[in-house]
Amino acid sequence: MNTTKTKVCSSCESTFSCGDISVENKCWCNNYPPIFNLSEGGDCLCPACFKEACEDKIEAYVETLTPEKALHNKAAALPKSEQLIEGIDYYLEDNKYVFKAWFHLKRGNCCGNGCRHCPY
Repeated sequence: MNTTKTKVCSSCESTFSCGDISVENKCWCNNYPPIFNLSEGGDCLCPACFKEACEDKIEAYVETLTPEKALHNKAAALPKSEQLIEGIDYYLEDNKYVFKAWFHLKRGNCCGNGCRHCPY
């Protein structure tokens, strides 16, 4: 069922592989939150540009949230994923994980630990 194709990034023009290798081994983009509409134009982005576009879109969304709005946010309704993505869910600071607002939003509530980027 290998449906991978070699594509050219519509942003940086680098080549990359896109598509499912098998039913179990999906395209790399399936690891990212499904936050883009296919109708937004443009073709696929390479992994680096796609990650950057996700980070930008998530940051813009997080900036619109108040603690009240965070309780009913889009991230909590998305399919759950065990995989964390550096730059989207967390960043490293002195070799320690610092969880970003998106990680907390996906969880759906405040853990009460006074997290730095808690949107609640």
